[in-house]
Amino acid sequence: MFVVMIKSLITFAVVFFVIRLMGKRQIGEMQPFELVITLIIAEVACIPMNDPYIPLYYGLVPIITLATLHIVLSFVSRKSVKVRKVLSGSSVIVVDKSGINYENLKKMNMNMDDLIEAIRTAGYVDFTEIAYAIFETNGQLCVVEKEQQQQSRGGEQAQSVENADEQPTLLPLELVIDGKLVDENMRLAGAEKSDIESVLKEKKLKISDLLYADVRQDGTAYFSPKRSQAFCGQLAISGGGNW
Repeated sequence: MFVVMIKSLITFAVVFFVIRLMGKRQIGEMQPFELVITLIIAEVACIPMNDPYIPLYYGLVPIITLATLHIVLSFVSRKSVKVRKVLSGSSVIVVDKSGINYENLKKMNMNMDDLIEAIRTAGYVDFTEIAYAIFETNGQLCVVEKEQQQQSRGGEQAQSVENADEQPTLLPLELVIDGKLVDENMRLAGAEKSDIESVLKEKKLKISDLLYADVRQDGTAYFSPKRSQAFCGQLAISGGGNW
């Protein structure tokens, strides 16, 4: 028992030193190779701790080796752009001036629900407010607002509380995701499939061509086709007060 305790303390001290040596990044800010090295270190550190008959160096040698590997890879990536792209990848634009980028979503193995969740986590609920959304190499999402949205936010800050309260807050409700109607939300909004098809017909599109579509309480709808320019339209809805 005493041996296990001593080995655990030594292992903790070594791992702590190694993690400090690797830098102060949080887990969500790590590059792919850094995350892999960290996970492996966590695994090999447990080997000598769990079995008193396994020599301590069975865990320490791999930890020090991986720490050295991290230092070498970090140094090489700072010196070479090509190596940096191989190790860390490149940033990916998922929303651009044409709308949601379907091809880039596929490259990242993401679906629309994943993107919607990431956008909301970043503090946005309305795709019409977004000029660009970029996934960085560490998995963080960077959102750039449209210019008019930035100006309107500046104006809102100058308004009094009373005037701000007079303007209703509109929350988009998803109607189409990955070319399929969200039946529950269609009923909630009181929207008709034929009304959506009528708007799409003007653009020579079908519902199956849409990557995403939503509607606000005032009937303003946003449509983002898989392979063409995003656009806004107006839907006749009867349930605008339901959400």
